[in-house]
Amino acid sequence: MTTQHVHSSPGLRAWLGLTVILGPVLLVSMDGSILFLAMPRISQDLTPTAGQALWILDVYGFAVGSLLIAFGNLGDRYGRLKLLMIGTTVFGIGSAAAAFAPSAELLIVARALMGVAGATLLPSALAVLSELFTDPRRRAQAIGIFAAAFAAGFAIGPIAGGVLLERFWWGSVFLINLPVTALFLIFAPALLREVRATSPGRIDVPSVVTSAVGLLLVIYAVKRVAADGPSGGAAVAGVAGLVLLAWFARRQRHLAHPLMDFSLFRDRVFTLAIVTGLVPLAAWSASAYLAGVYLQSVLGLPVLNAALLAVPGAAVLTVTCVVTPHVVDRIGKRAALVACHFSIAAGLLLLLPTAITGGIGWYVASTVVAGVGYGICFSVVADTAVDAVPVERAGSAGAIAETSNEIGNALGIALLGSLAALVFRLQGPDLAPTLDETLQLPDLTPVLAAEAKTAFVTGLHAAAAAAAVLHVVLGALALRWLRNGGSRAHRQQENPNPPAQ
Repeated sequence: MTTQHVHSSPGLRAWLGLTVILGPVLLVSMDGSILFLAMPRISQDLTPTAGQALWILDVYGFAVGSLLIAFGNLGDRYGRLKLLMIGTTVFGIGSAAAAFAPSAELLIVARALMGVAGATLLPSALAVLSELFTDPRRRAQAIGIFAAAFAAGFAIGPIAGGVLLERFWWGSVFLINLPVTALFLIFAPALLREVRATSPGRIDVPSVVTSAVGLLLVIYAVKRVAADGPSGGAAVAGVAGLVLLAWFARRQRHLAHPLMDFSLFRDRVFTLAIVTGLVPLAAWSASAYLAGVYLQSVLGLPVLNAALLAVPGAAVLTVTCVVTPHVVDRIGKRAALVACHFSIAAGLLLLLPTAITGGIGWYVASTVVAGVGYGICFSVVADTAVDAVPVERAGSAGAIAETSNEIGNALGIALLGSLAALVFRLQGPDLAPTLDETLQLPDLTPVLAAEAKTAFVTGLHAAAAAAAVLHVVLGALALRWLRNGGSRAHRQQENPNPPAQ
């Protein structure tokens, strides 16, 4: 049984430990955005097939999304710091292998290895952080900083990638991971404590396998439908994944030590917070992807300039992550969740005035307004996940929250991106499946180019409007369902012996 350390006020060691934890968090969040910029160079050097290029982009997300639940639970049982150290080491090895990969096949393998390592980092880091800050308010502040670092990585990634790609070869975007991993491995043993469940029980191997394979098949099916349209193979994969996940959920009810504790979802605050971890990430990933195409392919901005336009929104998002715990102490999580959804909806609607002749100002305004909601989302979801469970289950709860983010990322580009693609096919000149492919066609007339750009912008508007409506609905549900105040676990923590009724 592990002795739990209780601190009324975290000292310098705790804050230094938080600083060390933020390194791997930044790496995971920067990874995807950097790779999007590097893909043209990778395609020139390694000449991957269309399918291989898609796997280079997707295999990392597949691995992270499918393994988060399993690794969150394994960390609870065998030690979160141990898993965090192993994951960071493997992430560094995978990064070095990716940087010097001589072929597309080996790059895919290296990216898969990085994804497996990435699945260990987020839930384990969040759980170790919760041990450093046992006071609920201090822990909320620390998780807000944790979320801010994760959010900042998405903005730092394109900027750092753009600077590196202007001066060095494409592998440099992976090598920047190595100094961070080295510093973590040096300082983490001295600053962080090992934490594991007090009564872990045995590992249920069927649950580990079915959760990982089921999530992998579902994410794969969604992405294949988005990329290639409906197909028999995608349908079989999706149905098989859903069947495995249903069997997984059913099995958890009969286990003394389940891999995922579905009883957590009886708390409405927790449930809506997890949904808030999924839907805003779907809106964010889709709008970021479509807006990137809009800025570069429609308005003709260079990659680095487009990345810099995201900085104001990223700054607002990061600051919001930091201040949200202080605000939640005053207004409660109900008001915070309501503000989250309505501000994201307002930000998405600001994309509707964009046009093929201009819209930079509307785009920046959209990212700033929506950034408030995204910042609340990152902060409240993570805090609620940890706050709603006993400390020995923090890794599993953190994994649920992070899994909702990963699934939201996948669904955003898959579903909202597919909606935008459908509008483009219906209203565009029907010369190629995407805007970029259309604009690269030889002998494309200015009239057809303008028609294609207009169709893409219409698709962007449709996706933004659909996501905004969904957030309005969730905001209304938060108003109706939730009472003001914290989660059940938080209230019990503050008042463990309530007066008899």
